[in-house]
Parts: sequence; structure tokens; C-alpha cells
Amino acid sequence: MKKNILTLIGSCLLVLVATSCDDFLDITPTGKVIAKTAAEYRALLTYEYKTMPEDRGIATLRADEMTLDRASTTAEDYNSFFDIWAWNDLAPQATTTSFGWRRYYHAIYIANYIIEHQNEIAEGTADEISQLVGEAFALRAYMHFLLVNLYAEPYTACTPTSTRGVPVQTAPDVESIPTCSSVETVYQQVLADLDEADKRLNVAKWDDGFNYRFTTVAARALRARVALYKGDWQAARTAAESVIAQRPELEDLTQKSSLLPDNYKSVENILALEQVMTAVYKAVGRPSNDLLAIYKSGDQRKSKYFKQVTASVSTLQKGGGGDSRCSFRTAEMYLIAAEAAAQLGDTKTAAEHLTTLMQKRYSASTINGYVEPLATMNADELLAEIAHERRCELAFEGHRWFDLRRTTRPQLQKIYDGQTYTLSADDSRYTLRFPVEAVEANPNLENW
Repeated sequence: MKKNILTLIGSCLLVLVATSCDDFLDITPTGKVIAKTAAEYRALLTYEYKTMPEDRGIATLRADEMTLDRASTTAEDYNSFFDIWAWNDLAPQATTTSFGWRRYYHAIYIANYIIEHQNEIAEGTADEISQLVGEAFALRAYMHFLLVNLYAEPYTACTPTSTRGVPVQTAPDVESIPTCSSVETVYQQVLADLDEADKRLNVAKWDDGFNYRFTTVAARALRARVALYKGDWQAARTAAESVIAQRPELEDLTQKSSLLPDNYKSVENILALEQVMTAVYKAVGRPSNDLLAIYKSGDQRKSKYFKQVTASVSTLQKGGGGDSRCSFRTAEMYLIAAEAAAQLGDTKTAAEHLTTLMQKRYSASTINGYVEPLATMNADELLAEIAHERRCELAFEGHRWFDLRRTTRPQLQKIYDGQTYTLSADDSRYTLRFPVEAVEANPNLENW
């Protein structure tokens, strides 16, 4: 990977932002940001990109993709991640890894600062400043979106207007003590920020090494995912198909020379921001046999995404390295467009989107047997196929936990060392509790 990906502009950034955090939620910086030039503001934003929380990777442990056993779990991994994997949220070990609440609000603070001071940015062209501010709006939208999907009930499983969401921050005020907004209000803010981002973003694609930055296409991809999680099928379809129109390319996994699609250099990588499965998360366990069993004959993803070690054990090949950075990619857009079209009753278009993806994933000898039946499927049958493809395609990219939340919220069971752990259907643990330190800093945080 190029040296410049997610790097700061020298050590001067340490002067640009102080991060002593002792106000509301213990997350907002109390020092003064002294950025003046476009380059200095870019450095601030780059720092937030660089320190982006990797919580979608941690959330993977809560889903049904990973197995822990004595052979694959070190004492350190057990102490750090077991309670997350086993949904032990009430009394986790003190060593349990924390989700990145503080980092989200730090990124929101910096985005707010850039937005508030956009008219004071010096030594940059109008397009450079516009792009920078557009990225700040997009980043603020993404941070609020991730927060509300970690710490609040799913939009599709609650009454959004009267269900507690998360605090919405739209000003860099370190003295404020925000309260939670409704789920609906958070989503409205996310979409409003994307509207503002659309007005300002003017870069459609960054060169490799800079593609961790938001673009016009990445903001549209985020809009598609937001609409999907809302169950707003027409908006999801419109946004996803707009992305596909500009970025239709897919990695051809039937070819030996293809990159893994989560590689930052992949033709289908739209935003190379998050390293979802870090080397640490990747080493925690191994892919579950239940997941491996769903891949059909001829599906090239099974050998590309996983490495079979023994007859019953495989390891994960996705993630773990610096090249594996992906927040949005084209394959997800085909799946969103297909799901939305099927939900709207347009089974023909849904089948076409799904076929386009599958043609790049299944061997020539098997593909026809899988895509031909799509043409005669009804909407429900197609949705089942789309869900199957989504699980196979996006495995270990931080989607599964959120897909379970927004759809059926089924019962899950896991076994470790002979003991069974159960997450009941519609369990309250499908939503994370606010961090203890956040509630201690603001006792009114949970009031709603």
C-alpha cells in the first residue's frame, strides 16, 4: 500500500488538535484546534480517517460467522473478546474490548469544527475546500449512522419516532451535555448531512492510496445502505443503481489473478476506509462450519475467502493486512439494488442484478444452473436467494450482525468448551448497552 494512505501531514498534527477528554461522555476534545489552511484542515480530517473505529469487525464476533474453541482461542483473545462473542453484556470481564463510542464522537467533533469554520479555510481552491467540507458532512453522517445501529434498536424493528436513539452532535461545543434523540431524528440527520455532502463533494474517485476519502459515489453508497436499513426500498434502489451506473465493475473471482474484493486496490472498492477484520479480530477464532456449509458447488468465494486446513477446520483469508480496507464496494450495491427491487415487486430487475454478481462468483460449469431459475422465482423466493448471496458475498466484512438486526433477529446459539450460549429471537442484546464510562460521565444519557 502506498505510504500516503491514511497518514498524517507530518507530526504537526499533534499541535493541531489536543484530545484531552473530560466533558460530556468523556469524548470531546477540550483543547483548541488551530487549523487555518486547507492543508491543516485536511490533516485534521485525515487523522479521523486514520483512527476510524473498527467496530464492524468487533460486531462480527456477535453474529454467527465465527467459532471459538480451545484450539483457536488464546488466553488473551478469550479475555478480550469472549464476552462479546457470547453476548455477555451485563457482567463482562474487565479485560473485554470496548466498542469505540469515544472515537465516533471525536470524529463527529472534528467534522463539526470543519463545517463550522468552512468559510475561514485559507490557501485552498474553492473546489478543494468544497470537497473537504463535503467529506466532513459525509463522515459525520457515517459516524451517527454507525452509532445508531450499534446502540439503538433497528429502525425496522421499532417505532422510530418514539424509540431512543443516540446523541446527535451538530456543533463543536465541548460544554454541551447532549441527550439522546429518537432513532428517527438520528436517521433524519444522517440523510440531511448526506444532502449537504452531495452539494459539495466534487471528486468521483480518488487514486489508490487516497481512496479512504469520501467521494460523490461513496456518499451515494452510504445513502443506499441507510435506505436499506430503513426499509425505504425505492430510495435504496435509486441510490444503489446510481452507484452501479458509475461503478459497475466487479472482481471476477473465476479468474486466478483476481484480487479479493475487499482489497483497497480492487476495481469494486468504493471507499477503502475501515479495516474491518484486523489481524487481531481475524485471529480470535475461525469461520463457523455453518457458514462454510452454505456455499454451493462451484462458488469460487469459498476457496478465495477461506483456506481449508483440515476436513473440519478452515481459516479466514479476508482481512488481517493493510491492503484489506473496505467500507463500501460495488457488490454490496448490486445486492442492495436486487433486494430493493424484489421488495418493490420488480422481480425481473432483481434477478438481473443478482445474476450480474453471480456471474463473477460461480464457475462456468455451474453458473447456468443457479441463475436460470431466478427468472421464474416470485419475490419471496428471490429475497431468500438474495439473502443467501449477501451472506456468502459479504462474509466477515462487518455486515452480518447488522443484517440479522434489520431482518429477522433470529435465535442464535454458540458452543464453547461444552457450554451453550443463546441469543434469543428478538433479544434485547441485539442492541448494545451504552458504555459504562459514558453513562457515568452523563447519568441522564439513558433517560428517554
